[in-house]
Amino acid sequence: MGEYHNPVVLVTGSSYGLGKMTALVLAEAGWTVAVHHRDSEEKGREVVSRICNRGGQAHLFQGDLLQSGTPKRLVDQVVEKWGRLDALVYAVGPFVRERRRFADYRQEEVESLVTGNLTSAMMTVHAALPVMRQSRFGRIVLFGFGRVGEVPAWPDRAVYAAAKTGLASFTKTVAVEEASFGITVNMVCPGDIVGENKERRIRDVRDRSDEETPLGRPGSGEDVARVIRFLCARDADFTTGNVIAVTGALDVIHPVSKAPLGESER
Repeated sequence: MGEYHNPVVLVTGSSYGLGKMTALVLAEAGWTVAVHHRDSEEKGREVVSRICNRGGQAHLFQGDLLQSGTPKRLVDQVVEKWGRLDALVYAVGPFVRERRRFADYRQEEVESLVTGNLTSAMMTVHAALPVMRQSRFGRIVLFGFGRVGEVPAWPDRAVYAAAKTGLASFTKTVAVEEASFGITVNMVCPGDIVGENKERRIRDVRDRSDEETPLGRPGSGEDVARVIRFLCARDADFTTGNVIAVTGALDVIHPVSKAPLGESER
């Protein structure tokens, strides 16, 4: 990577799913990877071993980012290990696939979704910024959903959508505030990439059919990871404050509620 000597990236939630594929693709591009997990140590160690067995550098870190203080502790551990932090990819955040109207969520569920998708991401960025400012370089990538920049109604996903919409505004704001420090901040918005496809390569899904996606094939984790790899590159410095959809032109938002009636409505 030329002048980009031993860059270090922290990929949260990288023991499986989109985070795992992002960690693998960045490792292939020459990044030293801080692999993070909350409670899946065995899977995390498998990712680290896979990277190291291919000649890369990686180390496993643990932490529940929903807990106050964990984001700073995690960043401090990464810096203590390698002496730097060049990029942060925040790839965690709870999502409830069951369709439910806002009135049917419990308070603890609302708090968990907001903390996991907004507050914890903000606090991890907050912990990383001083390190990046010191080196006058940084790449931050957050996750959203298709059309998040439009602030759309998303029936049955009210809490998740509100948290991610707030994160999109945060992305654009911090991109402006940190530009003079050489730090870029962008949001990547995957389409409906589910199950094993999150850890598949493009070649694995190229010939598969997906009638819902206009492109005609399902998305893969590599589709998302390749965009992140570009955003983390040194020469991507003019790309900041953007919300980038990686959806195969699929609109995941249904215009009306499809959730069954809750107890209070029956």
